[in-house]
Amino acid sequence: MSITREELETLMLEVEQEDPIDFADLPFEEQDLRGLVASHLVEMADAMESFSEEDRRLTLMAVAAKLVLENLVLHIQMLRQHGLPLSDSADALLSRLRRGEAGSDGKDGG
Repeated sequence: MSITREELETLMLEVEQEDPIDFADLPFEEQDLRGLVASHLVEMADAMESFSEEDRRLTLMAVAAKLVLENLVLHIQMLRQHGLPLSDSADALLSRLRRGEAGSDGKDGG
């Protein structure tokens, strides 16, 4: 399945309706940033054309996991920089991590 940059941008906008992105006061246009990301992902998808379906899924999951982790780290850094508290669920998760309750095997240890 192939998708154009424009189609991906439209899908991104649909997803953002449910979970808006706070672009704050970035010195870039939202649409320009969205287009840049869409172009990059379309190029990445095209580069995976020779991958098996399973390898494509695994690669996309790895990329998504990395982006979610990066987003979490940036969010926590921003909250700390501004002296804002974490949500109860985020604080509980980080407390578990500090105590070593989340094992390296991905299980929650409890």
